[in-house]
Amino acid sequence: MRALLVDYGGVLTSNVFESFRAFCVAEGLDPDAIRRLFRDDPRALELVRELETGAIDEDGFGRRFGELLGIEDRAGLVDRMFDGLRADEEMVAALRKARAAGVRTGLVSNSMGAGRYDRAAFPELFDGVVISGEVGFHKPQPEIFLLAAERAGATAEDCVFVDDLRENCEGAEAVGMTAILHRGAETTLPKLERLLGLSLR
Repeated sequence: MRALLVDYGGVLTSNVFESFRAFCVAEGLDPDAIRRLFRDDPRALELVRELETGAIDEDGFGRRFGELLGIEDRAGLVDRMFDGLRADEEMVAALRKARAAGVRTGLVSNSMGAGRYDRAAFPELFDGVVISGEVGFHKPQPEIFLLAAERAGATAEDCVFVDDLRENCEGAEAVGMTAILHRGAETTLPKLERLLGLSLR
């Protein structure tokens, strides 16, 4: 493999659903309220897709998603939901090592608003960046993976893709990529090292 494409939230950061759980606890909700809403209420996923593709802004999402959650204070809801995210320094360091060794790198992210990204670090980390809200496609649609490969300067078959959601890994595999379902650096990095033929730790 000569190219590495990665998700942002949950791969280059701590677990997204842990941040959601902390938010729910702080709001006095059941800790799994957001996870359950995504699983059981189609309106919740529809709102996420609208936000990810830029069809609604964060304020609009916050008003409507907050209503589904039963939260009265909906100001800055997206910021509050993601407040628990922290950079996964081990994964970020591995990405830097891969790029320094000549591997083409790319970001493929379903955005829930642009404020969560450390854009200042993009030039040193990525050869190509694709953020769903800026291109109008979202994972697992095939177009977003093909565009990401193109921006990274690779073909789909050249790429290994890392994501924390199974459906996104399946979408990448459908266009010819090799996918790794991320459950932590301790399991992802050995797989990447085998595929890329590099030491990343």
